[in-house]
Amino acid sequence: MKIDDHFFRHESGRILAALTRLFGVHNLAMAEDVVQDAFCRALDVWKMRGIPENPSAWLMMTAKNRALDLLRRDRTARTFAPELGRLLESEWTVAPAVDELFAANAIKDDLLRMMFSCCNPRLPEEAQIALIVSTHAAIEKRITRAKKVLANSKRLFDVTAAAEFSERLPTVHRALYLLFNEGYHGASAETAVRQELCRESMRLIAVLVEHPQGATPATFALAALTSLHAARLPGRIDAFGNLHSLVDQDRSAWDRTLIAEGLKFLELSAIGSDMSEYHIEAAIASHHACAELWQDTDWQAIVSLYDALMSVRPSPIVGLNRAIAIAQIAGPEKGIEEVLAIPDQERLAAYPFYFATLAELALRQGRLEAARLQFGKARALARNPMERRFLDERIAACEYPIGLE
Repeated sequence: MKIDDHFFRHESGRILAALTRLFGVHNLAMAEDVVQDAFCRALDVWKMRGIPENPSAWLMMTAKNRALDLLRRDRTARTFAPELGRLLESEWTVAPAVDELFAANAIKDDLLRMMFSCCNPRLPEEAQIALIVSTHAAIEKRITRAKKVLANSKRLFDVTAAAEFSERLPTVHRALYLLFNEGYHGASAETAVRQELCRESMRLIAVLVEHPQGATPATFALAALTSLHAARLPGRIDAFGNLHSLVDQDRSAWDRTLIAEGLKFLELSAIGSDMSEYHIEAAIASHHACAELWQDTDWQAIVSLYDALMSVRPSPIVGLNRAIAIAQIAGPEKGIEEVLAIPDQERLAAYPFYFATLAELALRQGRLEAARLQFGKARALARNPMERRFLDERIAACEYPIGLE
């Protein structure tokens, strides 16, 4: 098994969910300390003895043993999860209670509880995402207040309460959607793509899909959307870490298994009459994924879907993507006209690909100097080395244009 950041992130979430269920959400800091202790012990022991055959089970057992030690030491001086009550007070019941909470099915339920607890409506979206994805020191300041809100709630969200589950589910969907987007095309200073965030979002969506109350049409649509986008990642980033636009991607590198899964989820999402933004975005992604060549793309259908998306969740980014699609049908002049007509486009003033879009359309018109100027603006706003290299290549293309209309 490959031991990397994704492995530790995955295991951290599973262990933290179980420990928070055991200690109580008000002892979140204690749960985090136990996770940290387990990981530090793993690094020390595995360095000397090698990685065990089942590293996930090793970490879980280490954390469980440490938790038992703390329960035995502090059970008279500290309150733990109130719903476990007297089970944690007696030596006869504490060990069986801990064993039950660390069972595979219980951990899956605890992940749901933790996920729904993190999506507390009193928290801003960015804090919800931060709580779901990580407790690393780099974002500790951002989520300190969020943790206090979570701790003050006293207990984890009750996923068996059907009405409350349904009420909070859209907030969970939104957080997982934003988490995936942060990985797929976020604003990280290190890289344009953080695949570990995409995988984490997809893993948590899979937990929702497997839950009877979570397996809704919107959940299936979200699963379809993330699967279809993730399928294109091998073509979006090459072996040298270079970013490629959709038109230049090697489509033979796309993950056909993920495309098939995405299309299956999209079909499942059609059950019932619900039509969410995730349905529309997944349908757009399916048109891209099913086109064998760039020239095969059904741009008319994509424009119609963007029109629908603008009516459901309008935003300047959606407007920009719609303008790009229109340009494929009506030409670069019409595309530029649509870009300049985007409502609230001042919100795109710091977005490098707003200017890159204007540059690409100017390049298609043969206006090399205008294209170079817009690419320069985009380059100045680039957020990481990957974006800067990509835009440097596009600036160079203005010197030797290929295939101008």
